[in-house]
Amino acid sequence: MELLRKKIISDYPWLKEKNKHFMISADYDGIICASFLNHFLNWKLAGYYNMETLWLSEDAIKNKSDLIWVDLNILPIKGRTIGGHIVSIDDSIPKGFQTSCNPNLLLNINSNNFNKKFPFSTILFLMWIHNIYPKNKLISKLLLLHADAVWLKFQNYPDNVDKWKTILTDYSWNKLFSRVNSKNFDKKIDAILYSQMKEIGALSKRSKLSSKHLNIQSKEYLCNPDWDDDIILKLFNIFGNELDWSPPKLPIITKKIRGKRNKISLSEVKKIGLNNFTKSNKIFSYAIPSPRVFNYTSFNKKY
Repeated sequence: MELLRKKIISDYPWLKEKNKHFMISADYDGIICASFLNHFLNWKLAGYYNMETLWLSEDAIKNKSDLIWVDLNILPIKGRTIGGHIVSIDDSIPKGFQTSCNPNLLLNINSNNFNKKFPFSTILFLMWIHNIYPKNKLISKLLLLHADAVWLKFQNYPDNVDKWKTILTDYSWNKLFSRVNSKNFDKKIDAILYSQMKEIGALSKRSKLSSKHLNIQSKEYLCNPDWDDDIILKLFNIFGNELDWSPPKLPIITKKIRGKRNKISLSEVKKIGLNNFTKSNKIFSYAIPSPRVFNYTSFNKKY
């Protein structure tokens, strides 16, 4: 099966609209998407969400019914989102996700066929949708493939990546992934990208994946908008200098809402039923990070 740009844009026309307000995941993946959307669509960054806490600007509050959530999956029906998490169990999809542009949902990929999960990042999905290709230089490739550790997924899950390269048609995937599965690329990630990210403080945790050639463990950046404005600005400037994407303005956060994040066995959710579970727990967002785990966030009823 193939996904077609025209069909996706027809089904989700807001992906092409300009001057929208949007929220991002509070991490590297969300920040690079913010640069892209500001530059190409003049979208206004309105706040952050890290699956537990909401950081909201006045723009976010005023436009709460029209916000777009990027690199996120939220459940409220008015919440239009673009993200790549697994959110379906046995083809059961809550109504709130009918407004979500999620490649896994588009192909009916659920918790039962986790090995077929969308392996790319939200930024690459956005670039494919808009048919925009990065500048032909090494640092551009490093910055883009760092999001959601796509370079490591390419090395570790080549069969699934190859399938998705054919699903997302009419794009120069082979050029983007050229020589990524090599010792030389491992060296460049470590010496150039990770070195630069470490210098500006944009490395905060390690993930499970490691490279095939030099056993380099994936490093991520999770930001805290309470005190990381300087790091976020430095990342915006790097994307501006290396990708030619005009940096967004930082949102002025005026309200912070803390939710409660929980983890439960996916088998327990199946017993109750996904729709019943999300309703009874007043779930705002959730993700299925593995075939056995269900992570979810709820907020106080007044919010």
